Amino acid sequence: MKVCTDACTFGAWAEIAGAKRILDIGTGTGLLSLMAAQRNPDALIDAVEIDEQAVSQAAENFKNSPFSSRIKVFEGTIQDFEPGYLYDAILVNPPFYQNDLRSPDDKVNQAHHAKSLTFSELLTAVEKLLKKGGSWHVLLPVEEGNVLNYSAISRDWLKRRELILSHSLKHSPIRIMRSYSKMAVSNPPASSEHLAIYEPETTRHTLAFRQLLRDFYLKF
Repeated sequence: MKVCTDACTFGAWAEIAGAKRILDIGTGTGLLSLMAAQRNPDALIDAVEIDEQAVSQAAENFKNSPFSSRIKVFEGTIQDFEPGYLYDAILVNPPFYQNDLRSPDDKVNQAHHAKSLTFSELLTAVEKLLKKGGSWHVLLPVEEGNVLNYSAISRDWLKRRELILSHSLKHSPIRIMRSYSKMAVSNPPASSEHLAIYEPETTRHTLAFRQLLRDFYLKF
């Protein structure tokens, strides 16, 4: 199972405490669903994925996990997904690069480009599938994250939290994670944090990164 540092960070950071139903959009091989199941022992989790091979791998990973009874994987697009109920929390690690040149490899396109899911379609899906009072959490490269943030705010979503991720404090940010919910009568200001993976000019993980990932990285 392929594990990416940014996805692991996102899975450990997103607020899902108390959620009874969680949706993982674009689960890939199932990493975020598995992390959500570990963090929230009461949650039922649905994972949606468009790629047939990834669905097969996710299904195997879920079956071999201690959380197999609480996670289901569905093959298909989120645009066509009709579960028959709503979710308390939604996790999204969507296709990257809305405007960049596409690869001739369709597998790369599905994984890294918004060929099958535009930001507008993503927001429509979230609005359809999230319970009133629920929250959704998204991981993107910084530029794409800012584009989505503008679109989300224009559709009355309120940014609650954000985490800016970089290799070290000397490097430019590589990913941004944000949490959204609908606007309420009284809204506290959004919190913003900057997390570095490594100490400057070393391969030593920062204390903050180790604390966030200690339940998932055996070496911590």
